[in-house]
Amino acid sequence: MSFSLASYAASCGVPDPEGFAAQSRQLREIIVETNRTMNLTRITEPEEFAVKHVADSIAIAREFPFLTSEYTKIADIGCGAGFPSLVLALAFPNLRLTAIDSTGKKAAFVERAAKELGLKNVRVIHGRSCELNRRPEIRHQFDVVTARAVAPAPVIYLDACDFIKRKSGRFILYKTPQQAAEDLPALEIACRKLPVLWHATEPFELPENAGQRLFLYSTPR
Repeated sequence: MSFSLASYAASCGVPDPEGFAAQSRQLREIIVETNRTMNLTRITEPEEFAVKHVADSIAIAREFPFLTSEYTKIADIGCGAGFPSLVLALAFPNLRLTAIDSTGKKAAFVERAAKELGLKNVRVIHGRSCELNRRPEIRHQFDVVTARAVAPAPVIYLDACDFIKRKSGRFILYKTPQQAAEDLPALEIACRKLPVLWHATEPFELPENAGQRLFLYSTPR
């Protein structure tokens, strides 16, 4: 493998990059085994998995370095096979991840994988964010809400706008530049009367020419 996940992890502020790389390989093995009976992801080749799933997931810490050290409660909407929730939990023990998926089999997989990986900072909820948004145990509980490859940003925000803590909470969404170009005008319309502003980070290249990424993030108006 020409790509060094440990080196990239170190550049993202992961405190134990070698240990993280080893656990990421273990996560890949769990996913490959589960893929025999359940379609989690087509990206399972070791280097492609390391770049497109793992490196992509932890790139958020380069743009938002507080995630590397501050105690932060994160809700990952549409967690799927655990990206970014499982990866972030492996990388940064200071984070407390709540992985959410509307598909019961995927939620069950993430819960099982977290146990196999020995993760104590992950909990899993099976449900739809638009319904969870009304639950007292969810409302205003999170510092950050994130989502990766799930839905357009306006849909994610309007379905889960009450997940974040009042005043201090924020959304940080994984997007490509093309997706952001479509989402930002729609967000301005959807949120024009709401107490939130939306911004985009500068685009950056993923390792091994795997494409461009940026983050859409919210701040109070």
